[in-house]
Amino acid sequence: MTTEIDPTALAIFIFFFALVTVMGFVAARWRRPENLAHIDEWGLGGRKFGTWITWFLVGGDFYTAYTVIAVPALVYTVGAYGFFALPYTIVVYPFVFMVMPVLWKRAKENGYVTAADVVHGQYGSRALELAIALTGVIATMPYIALQLVGMTAVFKSLGLHGELPLAVAFIILALYTYSAGLRAPALIAFVKDIMIYIVVIAAIALIPTKLGGYANVFAAADADFQAKGAGSLVLAGNQYVAYATLALGSALAAFMYPHTLTGIFASSSGNTIRKNAILLPAYTLLLGLLALLGYMGHAAHLKLDSANDVVPALFQTLFPSWFAGFAFAAIAIGALVPAAVMSIGAANLFTRNFWKAYVNPNVTDEGEYKVAKRTSLVVKIGALLVIILLPTQFALDLQLLGGIWILQTLPALVFGLYSNWFKAPGLLAGWIVGFFGGTYLVWLNGLKPLHAISLGGAPFTVYIGILALIANIVVAVVVNLVVPARAVART
Repeated sequence: MTTEIDPTALAIFIFFFALVTVMGFVAARWRRPENLAHIDEWGLGGRKFGTWITWFLVGGDFYTAYTVIAVPALVYTVGAYGFFALPYTIVVYPFVFMVMPVLWKRAKENGYVTAADVVHGQYGSRALELAIALTGVIATMPYIALQLVGMTAVFKSLGLHGELPLAVAFIILALYTYSAGLRAPALIAFVKDIMIYIVVIAAIALIPTKLGGYANVFAAADADFQAKGAGSLVLAGNQYVAYATLALGSALAAFMYPHTLTGIFASSSGNTIRKNAILLPAYTLLLGLLALLGYMGHAAHLKLDSANDVVPALFQTLFPSWFAGFAFAAIAIGALVPAAVMSIGAANLFTRNFWKAYVNPNVTDEGEYKVAKRTSLVVKIGALLVIILLPTQFALDLQLLGGIWILQTLPALVFGLYSNWFKAPGLLAGWIVGFFGGTYLVWLNGLKPLHAISLGGAPFTVYIGILALIANIVVAVVVNLVVPARAVART
């Protein structure tokens, strides 16, 4: 993989990056309401996004640039085990179809902007609200930082080194997000997704022909796995439980994140969400095709400094410069959309569930809007500092915790949509056990998300997020039975 500047690739990259930058600033005038100075308008696009806008937006912030980089990298490194992302993005949509319209209705009817708003409205507990809000922000920060990992891989392939290109890209992102709010990533998502589809279809159609066909691709990958004694084209018997629980846990966690919930709350109706639960699996097909690029990296005999370089290196090696520049732009823009939505989701949490709850309960609608805008800038700066000051591997390790942490918000957020039986003390106790117990297990296992269990026979590994969630629910049920019942208004 060469890291010298390719003028043609760089020029194409700059053109498309400039295009979406202009679109980001134009978005402030797209569907502009009479008054943008309201958190509903800035942070949720007025809750008026229809089926197609929601499809592009949710798809854009769910299937991120890091997905484009990390899934093929994982498949390149471990083989079949890396495909757990496919069943997870299939299992998630029945959950979205059943649960998210109910959640959207609760938020719409009561003017809730965040998951923590919903929890406070249901249980009336500031402590539980704060726990949900803090979890959302903490889990989001490394996720934003990992979008920068994807962009770093692209800049490296373009021959742009150091932190300056990354800083410039995120300053531009910060400015148009500050100006247009959620409308900016919603508009840019149209361009991003179309570009990604073009890139993936071209790659899947052309790369195998350059590498001797799919039979040669799989044979080369299998030979490399056997030579290094790690990885395989099929799952080993001791990987089944880990694979299944990773898929299930990831699916349950996916729409607990602030950025995916922001896309849900911004939808115009419950039916819009149901239609998207039917349409969004098209992205799963895209993800499956992307994952195969990991195997193609073996057949291309790439020399990589990091597995994260496999996709950029493939395009740089096997395509003309102009298309490589187009592909790099698609990946970089694919980082900007989710990073923008993540920063908006985190800003909404800070504004509604910390600033309004503890600092200024009488803050006006315009005041909320201003606090959210400023907070979104701070979040982006924080994420940039994470990736600049900490080793990349540390950011990756933090992301493993992020999924486990955010999964612990599910009982408080979802159970109350269907039943008044649970009470705040039980759910808070469950969250404490799940959050801190899951963190401890990850630490105990060397910052790995899996834990070995033996039930009298051969040990097997389980995703820690599922173990922590089970403990969370059990503790919530036990405490709920012990704590005397008291009336909790459902709002």
